[in-house]
Amino acid sequence: MKPQLAQRRWFRIIPVVFITYSLAYLDRANFGFAVAGGMADDLNITPNTSTLLSSLFFLGYFFFQIPGAHYAATRTAKKLIFISLILWGALAAATGMVNDTTTLIVIRFMLGVVESAVMPAMLILLSQWFTKEERSRANTFLILGNPVTVLWMSVLSGYLIESMGWRWMFILQGAPGIIWAFIWWKLIDERPSEANWLTDEEKLAVEEKLKAEQAGIKPVKNYAEAFKSKKVILLCLQYLLWSVGVYGFVMWLPSIIKAAPNMSMVNTGWLSSVPYLFAVIGMLSASYFSDKTGNRKIFIWPFLLIAAICLYGAVWLGPDKFWVSYALLVVAGGALYTPYGPFFAAIAEILPKNVAGGAIGLINSLGALGSFAGSYLVGYLNTETGNFNASYTLMSVALVLATVITAMVIPAPNRAGVQAVEIKTFDH
Repeated sequence: MKPQLAQRRWFRIIPVVFITYSLAYLDRANFGFAVAGGMADDLNITPNTSTLLSSLFFLGYFFFQIPGAHYAATRTAKKLIFISLILWGALAAATGMVNDTTTLIVIRFMLGVVESAVMPAMLILLSQWFTKEERSRANTFLILGNPVTVLWMSVLSGYLIESMGWRWMFILQGAPGIIWAFIWWKLIDERPSEANWLTDEEKLAVEEKLKAEQAGIKPVKNYAEAFKSKKVILLCLQYLLWSVGVYGFVMWLPSIIKAAPNMSMVNTGWLSSVPYLFAVIGMLSASYFSDKTGNRKIFIWPFLLIAAICLYGAVWLGPDKFWVSYALLVVAGGALYTPYGPFFAAIAEILPKNVAGGAIGLINSLGALGSFAGSYLVGYLNTETGNFNASYTLMSVALVLATVITAMVIPAPNRAGVQAVEIKTFDH
């Protein structure tokens, strides 16, 4: 009888990666609150420059995604994330000390560069610890750092800006990353074979299970062949379009709520947090049932379609029906985040281990490009039109297209509940 896989992995690995990704997301999401809370006035930032600054992070994120993912897959994710934690904490705190837009532009771009490898490195690390039946839940606990952080950060940022100003908000929210780097280094292990808190039998059981899973995936020669795969190309396009919706929503939700009559920054913070509470519930539920049924597809595309419909309905109802529009935005926010766990679990099940790191980096980098486009275009359209109608229509269309691609590319499970996988390239 095979030994049961050690449950201690969940209690040792997951809390550490959750907190780490939470700190990373904190430093990118609080910018929207600073802009709405007086930063633009203090630094004489024009609406067009504000749009550029909101999106510039993702441009840096885009360019350095694949090299970072390759380093994490072939060398060490642990060391890469340790260095990133120190650098992004310092850059985030430095944002609160700037006095001109040129310096701010450099910091925002460099923040994206430093954080670019974190997401793929974390996914690679988790793929070395958790099996196919566990991976959607493991990925979800990682990515939960995103909505959970925005949930409490929305409330805290509103109070910090109201009481201390936007500068101290950045400084106080940047410092924990530097401290956490040393806790990360102490607590995390690269793979089961290095963990002295597992027995030899427990280490072997996990590594044999992971090795057996890869045996069913046809090997791919190199990154070039993997990147020509139809599935990889379509997944890149899908994630780009999805990210247009996600980050257009994240970066501009505070501004939409703040634009309501008699809305204070504290109330803006509280109302901005609610969609992320629904996101947490949706992500946990979808990942649990996705792992239980082995079906990734059904827990991705319906939620993207719901988000598209709600975003479109919310802005076209107009400011006269604020609370109805707000309710739709809450549903949209929850639906945007729900599919993350099943989506990244599906990627790990489609690709061989030797190219999964680079492919995840490529997909995530295109997602970063979509994030740049989403945050920039939404801001640009808001400035040009004077309202949110055109920008949120763009986000809705992007999400509908992402829905269609998901239905095409994510494989349905076979009778055994396992994804049916076939890698084809455009050369074949």
